[in-house]
Amino acid sequence: MIKQTDMIPMLDLKKEFLEIEAEVIGKVTEILKSTRYVLGPHVEQFEKEFSQFLSSSNTNNFYSMGVASGTGALFLSLAALSIKKDDEVITTPFTFFATVESILYMGAKPVFVDIDDKTLNIDVNKIEEKITKKTRAILPVHLFGLPCDMDRVMDIANSHNLYVIEDCAQSTGALINGRRTGTFGDTGCFSFYPSKNLGCYGDGGAVVTKSDTIYERILSLRNHGSRGNYIHTEVGFNSRLDEIQAGVLLIKLARLDEKNRMRRENANLYNSLLKDVVKCPAEPDGYTHSYHQYTIRSPHRDKIKETLSNEGISSVVYYPIPMHLQEALKGQGLKRGVLPVSEQAASEVLSLPVYPEMPQVSIRKVADVIRSCL
Repeated sequence: MIKQTDMIPMLDLKKEFLEIEAEVIGKVTEILKSTRYVLGPHVEQFEKEFSQFLSSSNTNNFYSMGVASGTGALFLSLAALSIKKDDEVITTPFTFFATVESILYMGAKPVFVDIDDKTLNIDVNKIEEKITKKTRAILPVHLFGLPCDMDRVMDIANSHNLYVIEDCAQSTGALINGRRTGTFGDTGCFSFYPSKNLGCYGDGGAVVTKSDTIYERILSLRNHGSRGNYIHTEVGFNSRLDEIQAGVLLIKLARLDEKNRMRRENANLYNSLLKDVVKCPAEPDGYTHSYHQYTIRSPHRDKIKETLSNEGISSVVYYPIPMHLQEALKGQGLKRGVLPVSEQAASEVLSLPVYPEMPQVSIRKVADVIRSCL
């Protein structure tokens, strides 16, 4: 029987918490005593510091807005851009369900473009063939922490007068030639779910934008269509970041670049140990992967997963079923075989533990088990 202490989890949030325990308890106590719990000064401070974090020499000034979740960030962005019933939004089928769910909330139609076999992100070379008169936006996902080819996405969007909403739920801190994800499109949408690179202690998210108009619209939409004083100019939503989560995020944001550096160090060790037995994650020149997940590919995926489990090592399949084959989306009418790269990837991908505090001895153990299995 494997001892609890010998098991290797996907993520060790307790170890991370113990590093900042005193600071977090102090901050939460301060907020509780203030009795300001929703959209207060800590949310405002986090919005300011998150904007500063995302800024670089080649980006303009832009706004950050704290919202209730990453899903909220997506549907608020679509609503602010007036995406409506029967509009088409181009996106990837290889993603978490919230990406597509947010499009359906608007009554719009998700149009799926297959993924690039190397990066697992949307294949930018196949986007233009899916553009129609009904297309209003492109919603690329920076999957697992690897940025999409945003230069190409923006070129396509600009030439066809389309909006771009970046799904950055898994890519907080990732870069393309020194520029952070979330700063290319009309909006960038972030999730602060506890397991994310920048995670709070509940649900949370943010929208970022360079547009004054979009900024003003989302400030209203996130608060029931009101800017205050119980005056409502439209029907909005309840999607607000609370003070306690903002306080936690302020503490963790200051450490994010270092934590991402640790993730990358762990990923590089995996690469050196596994590159000759499985397909390791890609990282094109000029791209900085944030390794929210370290995802390998192998035709022997199920055997690897079972062997790891028998040794007390966690692993997860992200994602076993691409969006176009999900039961909830059967009304879209897409059948198996229409998006073959996504379908093949779903049968081969396996994510391994890669959290920042993971000891190198554990990484070596994971790699040894995989190598012996194969």
